[in-house]
Amino acid sequence: MIKNPYQGKFIVFEGLDGSGSTTQASKLREWLNKIGKELVLGRPQAHLTKEPTNNIIGGLIRGQLTGDWKTRPECLQLLFAADRSHHLEKEVIPLLKDGATVISDRYFFSTIAFGATEIADKEWLAEINKPFLLPDLTFLIKVSPKVCLQRIKGDRFSVELFEKEESLTKVWQNYEELAEKFADVYIIDGEKSIEEIFGEIKSIIHSKLNLC
Repeated sequence: MIKNPYQGKFIVFEGLDGSGSTTQASKLREWLNKIGKELVLGRPQAHLTKEPTNNIIGGLIRGQLTGDWKTRPECLQLLFAADRSHHLEKEVIPLLKDGATVISDRYFFSTIAFGATEIADKEWLAEINKPFLLPDLTFLIKVSPKVCLQRIKGDRFSVELFEKEESLTKVWQNYEELAEKFADVYIIDGEKSIEEIFGEIKSIIHSKLNLC
């Protein structure tokens, strides 16, 4: 994968569904935008995005995850790669070039971690993501599969494709393997309070990226 050569910083949040990664990504965007006004004049604002995206390919992916249509696991992973390529080209990289801090709720860790539960060839999964940009920081929010499912069932009526305890256990094992292979990945205890989790995230960002 390609190390970020741009002025802006690329920060990614990963974790099982129900881990709270979306909450923490949103809090980081709000906080960076707030403190940015008090620091250097002209400091670029933080931008929040997500994968799968809201474009056409992202819609196809969400349709499969919710069971509206069905295709082979390999086809789904190629759709994730196509969605990611478009996402980087049209949204993420232009912002990074302008010096913005881009925060993404999910990125390639998620597609590999979830994809490897159905596809044995992890090297193939890694290879189709090889042309893409590496994040400057990745926060992997650790919450037990049992707790994640309790949160999911409390928030919505339907359960998506991968949201079963046995599947989520395998997904987390894949996340941990990925965390050992890549630099600048921080596993955060997601069963603490929201503010405790965010305090740890802020501390890491301060020490590693000097954004605050």
